[in-house]
Amino acid sequence: MIDPRRLRILRAVADHRTVTAAAAALFLTPSAVSQQLAALEQETGHALLTRSGRGVRLTAAGEILLTHTHEVLAQLERAEAELAAYAGGAAGEVTVAAFATGIAEVLAPAIRDLAGTRPGLRIHVRDAEGDESLTLVLDGGADLALAVEYRGAPHEDDRRLSRVPLYAEPFDAVLPAGHPLAQAPTVELAALADADWIGQYPGNPCHDVMLLACELAGFEPRLTHSSDDYRAVVALAGAGAGVALVPRSALRGMELKDTVVRPVQGPAATRRVFAAVRRGAEQHPLLRPLLDALADAAAGLTTG
Repeated sequence: MIDPRRLRILRAVADHRTVTAAAAALFLTPSAVSQQLAALEQETGHALLTRSGRGVRLTAAGEILLTHTHEVLAQLERAEAELAAYAGGAAGEVTVAAFATGIAEVLAPAIRDLAGTRPGLRIHVRDAEGDESLTLVLDGGADLALAVEYRGAPHEDDRRLSRVPLYAEPFDAVLPAGHPLAQAPTVELAALADADWIGQYPGNPCHDVMLLACELAGFEPRLTHSSDDYRAVVALAGAGAGVALVPRSALRGMELKDTVVRPVQGPAATRRVFAAVRRGAEQHPLLRPLLDALADAAAGLTTG
């Protein structure tokens, strides 16, 4: 009989590519992970992992088992959801991993609305970048992720996750007040091809949005300054250090000293935000109301 707890470990190793990283994500020691994987190989009668450089990869047998792992774990999530519904499911805790502007735009309004209708639902929020939140959900560190589309993100048909699209918002160009294009009503990105750029670090989904937008405009941005803090990005632009693309919601209420903000002409740089839970958990009586509240908050959102 295969122990489903060991299947979770197998999936974590497949996701993180090293035993050490998987162990850290699961709050286990590397030796404990190795022991559980060895036991799983005994249970199945097959070698499931092989060395690959400094990490590991699944064998053909491991890939077959991983395919079934997604289905098994999703079914267990469904079973837990149905049992929770049977028991009433009116009270309990949910941990949400979300990025800062997503918290402000939809999560905080959803929490406010649920306080009156679901007083037994306790929501804990973890600040996490859009690419980190999905990993937290898959590893069991969070129940729901508020995430952003990015290169390398799990696709909509990923068998590990169930997704709910929430909203899309444009990025605006932030220019020094003295920039030659500061008086233009809109900015064409190609006109900024020779500028110094201020952007997020690689790995941040907004970094990918910037690169893709510039790529579609026919150039690769000269990234001179990097920060994941939009206040720092805007301050650098105001100091004349370069130009930037910033999500519109991140600019609300921010002091825009010595800068101008202009819409981007042509195909807009856009980030798409969605909620995600482990597949099978979407009908859990604690998660379903939160997913619905997030969708309601997003429906009333204006990014203008």
